[in-house]
Amino acid sequence: MEEMEEELKCPVCGSFYREPIILPCSHNLCQACARNILVQTPESESPQSRRASGSGVSDYDYLDLDKMSLYSEADSGYGSYGGFASAPTTPCQKSPNGVRVFPPAMPPPATHLSPALAPVPRNSCITCPQCHRSLILDDRGLRGFPKNRVLEGVIDRYQQSKAAALKCQLCEKAPKEATVMCEQCDVFYCDPCRLRCHPPRGPLAKHRLVPPAQGRVSRRLSPRKVSTCTDHELENHSMYCVQCKMPVCYQCLEEGKHSSHEVKALGAMWKLHKSQLSQALNGLSDRAKEAKEFLVQLRNMVQQIQENSVEFEACLVAQCDALIDALNRRKAQLLARVNKEHEHKLKVVRDQISHCTVKLRQTTGLMEYCLEVIKENDPSGFLQISDALIRRVHLTEDQWGKGTLTPRMTTDFDLSLDNSPLLQSIHQLDFVQMKASSPVPATPILQLEECCTHNNSATLSWKQPPLSTVPAEGYILELDDGNGGQFREVYVGKETMCTVDGLHFNSTYNARIKAFNKTGVSQYSKTLVLQTSEDTDSEEQTLPFPVPSERLPLRRMSPFSSTLNLQPSFPGRSYFDIRSSPHQLSLHSSLQSLNAPGCNFEPQSAPYSQLVDIKKLLAVAWFAFDPGSAHADIIFSNDNLTVTCSSYDDRVVLGKTGFSKGVHYWELTVDRYDNHPDPAFGVARMDVMKDVMLGKDDKAWAMYVDNHRSWFMHNNSHTNRTEGGITKGATIGVLLDLNRKTLTFFINDEQQGPIAFENVEGLFFPAVSLNRNVQVSAVPPRLPAASARSASKAARGWYVSP
Repeated sequence: MEEMEEELKCPVCGSFYREPIILPCSHNLCQACARNILVQTPESESPQSRRASGSGVSDYDYLDLDKMSLYSEADSGYGSYGGFASAPTTPCQKSPNGVRVFPPAMPPPATHLSPALAPVPRNSCITCPQCHRSLILDDRGLRGFPKNRVLEGVIDRYQQSKAAALKCQLCEKAPKEATVMCEQCDVFYCDPCRLRCHPPRGPLAKHRLVPPAQGRVSRRLSPRKVSTCTDHELENHSMYCVQCKMPVCYQCLEEGKHSSHEVKALGAMWKLHKSQLSQALNGLSDRAKEAKEFLVQLRNMVQQIQENSVEFEACLVAQCDALIDALNRRKAQLLARVNKEHEHKLKVVRDQISHCTVKLRQTTGLMEYCLEVIKENDPSGFLQISDALIRRVHLTEDQWGKGTLTPRMTTDFDLSLDNSPLLQSIHQLDFVQMKASSPVPATPILQLEECCTHNNSATLSWKQPPLSTVPAEGYILELDDGNGGQFREVYVGKETMCTVDGLHFNSTYNARIKAFNKTGVSQYSKTLVLQTSEDTDSEEQTLPFPVPSERLPLRRMSPFSSTLNLQPSFPGRSYFDIRSSPHQLSLHSSLQSLNAPGCNFEPQSAPYSQLVDIKKLLAVAWFAFDPGSAHADIIFSNDNLTVTCSSYDDRVVLGKTGFSKGVHYWELTVDRYDNHPDPAFGVARMDVMKDVMLGKDDKAWAMYVDNHRSWFMHNNSHTNRTEGGITKGATIGVLLDLNRKTLTFFINDEQQGPIAFENVEGLFFPAVSLNRNVQVSAVPPRLPAASARSASKAARGWYVSP
C-alpha cells in the first residue's frame, strides 16, 4: 500500500487529497488548492463574451495552445497572458512533490466558508499543474467540476490501514494531532484550528464534535456518499453518456444536452469498466511480475560481478607476477652474460699482461747482456758473437712492432640492452574485449580455377563464401615443407591471392587457408595438394624453403592436381620472408640446376680436391648479408654484400638465404686484413650468438684463420690445425653438402684440411665473424646460369635430391 501513497497526494499541497475534484484532463486537485491557483483572465476571453460573439464553444473548452495558452509547456518558469497588461507575470513555484504550480496574482480573501461555497473571481482560469493545460471557468466556478468520491474513499481506507494518529486537516504547515471531529463538516480539528475555523457560535454551534477515534469509526460506518450531478445538485447520476464519457442524470437527458449521444445504464457501464480495468491490470501485473524477476536478476548480477571481480583481480595479479618472474629470469641471464663478458675481458687482458711481462723480461735480459758484451775489450771474442746478437736484437725488435703493444681488449662493454620493444609492449599491455556478439568469419573457399603452378612457384586464390555476413580482416596462408612436415605461415594479409616462389622442383606441397578478425580465426579450408614442375631447364631459381612474394599476375602454365584432403592443423610460425623486389629475388639463389632431378653423379670417397670441377657443376651461391639479424656493430655497404665491424671484438653476421636441402657453394673475399686478426667463416642457425667468435656456441660450425694457419671450431672446440693462412685479397670457399651432411672449406680454390664437419642437418645460414681489422665481401656468381645448366646436364653420378 505504501507505493500507492504518491497517487493519493495533491500535486499542489503535497498532502492527501481533501475534497478532490476532477479536471477535464482527468487529473485531480484538492478543492482548496484549485481555488488557490485560479488566475483572472481578460474580459474578452470570458465564456459570456465568447458566447456573445457566437463562437458557440463549451464552458470548459481548453484554450488554443498555439494562440491563447496562458502558460507554455516549455516556459522557463514564468507564465503570463501574452498581450494583456492587466494580467501581470506570475512566477511559477514547485509543490512538495516537484510539480510546477502557478499561484494566483493576489491571495484569495480569507473566509470561513467551505472552499466550494466561497465566491470565485469573475472570468477565472485554472491551469492543471501536471499537464499544464488551461481552461476558463464559467459562472459555476469550481462547482462545475465533479467530485472524486472514489478517491476520497481510497484515501480514507489507506489512512485507516496505517493506524496512525489522526492529524488536523486544517494545519497549514506541520499538522498537529487532531482533538475533535465535526460529524457535520467531516473534518478533524486540532484545538487552535477548531477555535479559529469552527467557533462554537452561530450555525456552527449546532454541529456535533466527537473524539477523533469515534469520528473515524462513525466515518467508516457512515453510508457511502452518492455522487450528484454537477449541473443539478439535487439529482443523482443514473445514466452514462458514452460520447462524453461522464455520468449524467435524468434532468440532463430531459434538457437535451445528450440527445444525440449514446446513453447507457450507469450500473451496466460500471460493471463493464470494472471488467476492462481488471483486464488491463492483468497485463500490468504480468509486467510488474517480470520487473520483480528482473530486479532479482540484477541483484544476483551485483553479487556475481563482485565475485568475478575478485577472481579476475587474482588472475590479473597472477599474470603480472608471471611477467615479473620472467623478467627477473631474463635479468639473471643478462647479468650472467655480463659477468661472462667481464671474465672474458679480464682473461684476455691478464693473458696479454703475462705474455708482455715474460717478453719484457726476456728483452730486458737481452739488453743487459748486450751492454755487458759491449763492455768487453776482446775484439776477436766480440766479433765471434756480435752477428748473432745483432740478429737477436732485430728479431726481438720486430716482435715488439707487430701489434704486441696494442691492447687486445677494450675497457668498454660493447653490450647495449635493447629494452625499447619490451617497454613498448608493456605500455601497450591492455585488456582484449571479447565480444561474443561478433562471430568469427566463415571458412574461406579455395578457387581451384584460379590456382596454378609454374616451375617451382605456386599461385593460390581464395574467397569468402557467397552467403557469409561476417567480414574478414585478413587471411593466413599456410604451407608445409614439401616432406609432409608441419605447416608454416607464408602469407598474412588482406589479399585473396598469393604467389609463393622458391619451392623445390618435383615436390608435393600441402596448402590451406583461414580467415581472421578481431574475434578470432575461422576453421581451416580444405587442404590443397600442389605438385611443382619437373622441368630442369627452368629459369626459376631454387630455394630450400618457400618464400612468399607480392601478388603477381596469374600465369596458368602448368595446372596441378586439385585433390582435396582434410588434414589436421599444426599452428606455427615460419622463417619465410616476403620478397618485395626482383633484386632481392636474385639474391636468394642457391643452386640453379644441380638441385633439380636428373643430375646423377655418384660421389666418391675422395675429398673435394678438385674444386674447379665442382664449380663446373655448381653455380656459386650469391646472397646478401642480413642487417636485421646482425650485431649492432656490423657495418654494411655495397648493397649489403660487404661487411666490416666497428669493434675490436668479434661480431657475427648472417646471410639472408637459408639452406636445408641440396649442395651449396659460396665464396667470400677478404678486402682488408690488418694486424693479423682471426676472422671466422662457416654456417650457423638463426639464433646463434652474435657477440662472440663464430663457433663459440653450439649453433655455429666455422673455420677461423689468421695469416699462418686455420682451425675448425664448433661449440668452442678447436680441431684440425692446418697450415696456410689468408692475406688481403684471399678467397674463402664454403661447400655445404646437405645430401652427405658435410661441410668443407677452401682457401684460394684449395681445400683447407679434411672435411671440417659431418652429420650437419637442418636449416643453415651463411655466417661470418670479424672485427674492425677485417672487411669481407660476398662473391657474385662467376658462371652464367646457362653454363651451369649445361654443366649439370653433362654431369653424371652426382646425385642431388630435390
